[in-house]
Parts: sequence; C-alpha cells; structure tokens
Amino acid sequence: MQNSKAAAAAAAKKQKLKGCSALCCSCRLSVSSSSEEAESSSSGRYPTISSLTHAMVQERLDRMIREREEAKNEEMRRRRRRAERDERTKFIVMIAMEKSSYDPREDFRESIEQMIIANRICDPKDLRRLLNYYVSMNAEEYRGVILEVFHQVCTTFFLSCKQPVSHQV
Repeated sequence: MQNSKAAAAAAAKKQKLKGCSALCCSCRLSVSSSSEEAESSSSGRYPTISSLTHAMVQERLDRMIREREEAKNEEMRRRRRRAERDERTKFIVMIAMEKSSYDPREDFRESIEQMIIANRICDPKDLRRLLNYYVSMNAEEYRGVILEVFHQVCTTFFLSCKQPVSHQV
C-alpha cells in the first residue's frame, strides 16, 4: 500500500512537472536541446533556435563592422576635405599703422595694390576679407574713399584680364 502511495505521489510529481514545464516561470526552456536539434535536423523544414540565434548575432556583428567602416571612411573624408581647405587658406599678415596723409585716396590705392600683389589675392572671398580689414581699421570718414579706391583697383586688376580679345581676320 505504501508502495502504491509512493508510486502515485511520484507519478503526480512527474505529471505536475511535465504539465507546467512550458508555462511555469520557475522552469527554464533550453535554447538548444538535443531532442530539438534531432527533430529539426531530421525534418529539415524548421531551423533550430540556436541556428536562428547564431544567424541573428552574425547579422548584427556584420552590421556593426559595416557601420564602423563607414564611420572610419567618413572621418577620413572629413580629414581630407579639411586638409584641402587648409591648403587653400591663405594667411595674410597685415600691420596697421597710423599715418597722416595729404592725399588719403592715393595712399589707400597704393596700399591696397601692394596688399593684392604681395599676397597674390585673386579669390573673391580673400578680396572681401581685405576690404573688410581696411574698412574696420580706418575711421568712418574714410569708408567712402576706401570703397571707391578698392573698386577702382579691383576693376583695374581683374576686369582688364577678362576683356574679350578682338579677333583679327
């Protein structure tokens, strides 16, 4: 009788474990069990959970590698652009000095011409910087004169080069 009670208790315990193994939170499911692998490999229709997990991890690693390479390439492109921009950047050293003049127009013209020639300024951006420098370093009363002289100098230097050549036949 005790054997039958013990056997019944063991059977009830097995049934309890068997019935709740998938639903109970205290029970854990194995990611890749040997019986699952055997069933999957024999059927060939469904891949195992472990092979799916492996494929997902592999895809994520590949994506991370691609992203890292793209970031590295983008950084190299930025550095290259910065280096090219730095090569084109000119540093012009100008020293302002106070000067009394009887003919400020002529003095500004000579000074602007010398700056353009000495620093080989021909880029519009650099010419604008030069003009801004002259305007900012001199008194307001000379701004009109500076603008007129700067226009004359630039017209003389740069428009004379772009005059169409007359073709003689």
